[in-house]
Amino acid sequence: MQDKQTEWQISRLPSNDKTNAWNTILSKREACASLHDQINADWLVVGAGYAGLSAARRLSENCPNDRIVIVDAGVCGENASGRNSGFVIDVPHTVSSSLAQLESAHRHMRLARTATDVLANLVGANNIECDWSVDGKYQTAVTHEGSQSMLEPFAKELDALGEIYQWVGAEELAKKLGTTHFKHAIYTPGCVLMNPAALVRGLADSLPDNVSLYENTPVLKMESANGIRVTTPAGSVQAPRMILAANGFSEQFGYRTDAFYHLGLHASLTRPLNSEERAAYAVEKPWGVTPVNAFGGVTMRYTNDHRLLIRQGIKLSMGQKLSAASLEKAKSQHIKILRDRFPTIPNVELENTWSGYICMSKNSAPAFGEIAHNVWLAACQNGIGVTKGTISGLCVADFACGRENALIDDMQALGEPEKLPSRPVLEVGARALMKWEQLKNRNES
Repeated sequence: MQDKQTEWQISRLPSNDKTNAWNTILSKREACASLHDQINADWLVVGAGYAGLSAARRLSENCPNDRIVIVDAGVCGENASGRNSGFVIDVPHTVSSSLAQLESAHRHMRLARTATDVLANLVGANNIECDWSVDGKYQTAVTHEGSQSMLEPFAKELDALGEIYQWVGAEELAKKLGTTHFKHAIYTPGCVLMNPAALVRGLADSLPDNVSLYENTPVLKMESANGIRVTTPAGSVQAPRMILAANGFSEQFGYRTDAFYHLGLHASLTRPLNSEERAAYAVEKPWGVTPVNAFGGVTMRYTNDHRLLIRQGIKLSMGQKLSAASLEKAKSQHIKILRDRFPTIPNVELENTWSGYICMSKNSAPAFGEIAHNVWLAACQNGIGVTKGTISGLCVADFACGRENALIDDMQALGEPEKLPSRPVLEVGARALMKWEQLKNRNES
């Protein structure tokens, strides 16, 4: 954000196609009212995802007499925070290129595990029904080559980190997951599985009394003279201080336009298995699977309410919009994966297929800190939004309030997003790289 510029017009807004199955399977929730007035606040938070909700809650603790306002363009549960696969990741699930990166891994784990503890306490204290369950995670390889090139280095990293894990072979995996598709896996026990839409709804509905949330309230214009003023379709908010937690949309508010690229993903959720299908499937416990290669593999889950989730396929989506044709193609692919991997339950249908978007930086660094006078940013979670969003929101609130928190040092040590090439070069290069990764790792699908 450049201090000399005082006004920004917001030209790109998130869209809600109301396809997110995590939300549609829940009971109806009445959204908070949209803003229909000109109001003043002590703090303004833009964005009610994990980062924004966490920041607002922490501001409330730090400044109990201040009025805190959150505005969100959409509805909690339907926004990006409610569209992920429902993994609360505690350890790295990709392999670093060198064991010299261990200190960075320790930072990531301190941040992730603090976030997990914070969320677990909020879920318990507020009776948030989100299927929160510490089930662990399987990092899976389909081929022996994938196991040797990716799982074995991952195991060495976990050994060096002093982390507990288990090697799981094909026979045991078939019993645990109900499919013979995988050859090996590394199981780490600390990952939490949950319904992300239910979690973000519960966090939004249990905010402290001095926090006001306005949903369906997109920001159309921001002005930075004499504090911060944002204009919405039917109102405005004036505040001396603002935390920007709009993730991939932060560049619309004056943050760098050369920092983020956006990936679009599709996921599907089945209806619940009936009693006969559960007997045929013969798997008792819920599980979560992440592939050794995100471009070539498939993320899957079996939930406590006996549904299967499939997420497969990653596309560059700089405008954060995927076509209806892309969604239909993904649905067909997900049906094929379901039939191929789970032949004992051939009649299970998909309940819904939806799209989601993640914000990435070239060097996997977050966007964090003060970006202009009295404006702070918590964005770019690089595909691990539940924990990284939660902890970045908490830390940026402490940073803005001048509170000491050792985790702020961990956040800052992760660096800043590196400059991306110009958009035409980025799009050509990124699409070529992604196609190559998908081709190279096609046997891991």
